[in-house]
Amino acid sequence: MRPEVAITGVGAVTPLGVGAEVSFEAWKRERCGIADGVAACEEFKPEQFLSVKEIRRTDRFTQLAICAADEALAMAGWEGRAGADGLPFAPHRIGCVIGTGTGGIDTLTAQQDRYREQGPASVWPLTIPVLMGNAAAGTLAMRYGLQGYSSAVISACASGADAIAAGCRLIRGGELDAVVVGGSEAALNPLVLSALETMGALSRLGVSRPFDARRDGFVMGEGAGVLVLERFPRESAGAAVPLARLAGIGASSDAFHLTAPEPGGVAAARAIEIALSDAGRAASEVGYVNAHGTSTPLNDRSETKALKLALGAHAAEVPISSFKSAIGHLLGAAGAVEAVATVLTLRDEIAPPTLGYEEPEEGLDLDYVSAGPQPLGEGRGSPLLALSNSFGFGGHNVVLAFESPAGEWALG
Repeated sequence: MRPEVAITGVGAVTPLGVGAEVSFEAWKRERCGIADGVAACEEFKPEQFLSVKEIRRTDRFTQLAICAADEALAMAGWEGRAGADGLPFAPHRIGCVIGTGTGGIDTLTAQQDRYREQGPASVWPLTIPVLMGNAAAGTLAMRYGLQGYSSAVISACASGADAIAAGCRLIRGGELDAVVVGGSEAALNPLVLSALETMGALSRLGVSRPFDARRDGFVMGEGAGVLVLERFPRESAGAAVPLARLAGIGASSDAFHLTAPEPGGVAAARAIEIALSDAGRAASEVGYVNAHGTSTPLNDRSETKALKLALGAHAAEVPISSFKSAIGHLLGAAGAVEAVATVLTLRDEIAPPTLGYEEPEEGLDLDYVSAGPQPLGEGRGSPLLALSNSFGFGGHNVVLAFESPAGEWALG
C-alpha cells in the first residue's frame, strides 16, 4: 500500500504581497497585483529576509524561493537550519525539488552586458552557479540541511506543478519521507518581455482577464510558491496538522506545437483523467478547479474543452477560477503558486473569483466564478476535491488533485 502525501506547510511571494495567506486573502478581496502591464513583487524586499552576502550570491528567483520556503517550513513546524534538531525526519530522508522556467535570467543578461562592455575579465566568477536552473533547489537544500534527492524541474509554465508531482512520487516510492517542492520565477527582464511581445503572447492592453471574450494575451508576473510534502501519518512528536492531501497527479504531452496548446484539449483532458484515477475519485466529485487560465485566446479555449472532455456534464457545475487574473502569469512558478492557492481554497472552502471576467465567449460557458468569492462544499459527504491545472510551452500538461483533510487526516 503506497504512502499518503500530506501538505503540512505552504509559502508564497506574489505580486499581491509577501506570504501565502497575504496573497490568498488579497485575491479573495478581489485585489489585483498588476500595474502598468506587469505583475511585480513590489512588496518583496530581499534585505528583510536575507543577509547582504546571501543577496549578493543569489539571483532574484532564488531569493523569492528562499522567502517562500522559510514561510512553508515554519508553517509545517520545521525549526532550525542545517545541523539543527528541527527537521522531522533524518536529513537524508528529506529532498527538495524546485521548478523554474528561466532560472537566473537577470544574472545571465547582466553578465552578458558586462562582457560586451568591459571584456571577459569583468565577468563575475559566480555567474554560472547563480544563474543555473537548479540554483534555488541547491540553495534551499543547503539552507535547511536537506540531504535527500535534490533537483530542478524545467517544463516551462508547468514547472512548479511538475516539481510537486515529482516530490509526490519520491514519497510514494518510499525513497523519501518529506520533500520541499515548488517553483520560482523572476523573469520581468527586458529580453524576456521583448521576446514574448514579439511572439504576440503578451496582452497589448496589459490586462489579465482569463476566459473573457476580450482577452488578448497574458501579463507577465514574478513570484514563488513552496509546499512541504510529508509522508502521512508522521510518527514524530509535534507533527503539523495537514492542510490538505495530495491525492492524485496526472501528466501528459500534447506533442503538438512548441508554444500553442492542442486546440481540442484532448491531451490536457487525459492529464485530468489520470489525476482523478490516481486519486480514486470520479469526475462527478470535483468541487473546484484552479485553472491554468492564462488569458490567451488559445489556452482558455482549449482548457475549457479539456474540462468538458474530462468532467463531462459535471463540468458545467464546477466553480473554476484563475489566479492569473490577479497576479499575472508567473511562468515556472505559476503551478506552484496556484497549488498553494488551491490548498488554501480547500481550507477556507471559498473559491476566489476570476477578476475581469465580464463578457462571455461562445463555447466558453462554464462557471468561471465571476461574481465575487463563491462558497464551496455545501451538502457534500466526502472530502472536498479540487484540481489545479498547469499547461506549459512544449505541450507539458500537469494536473494535481488535492483533497481537504477529513477524519484521521484532520487530526494529524
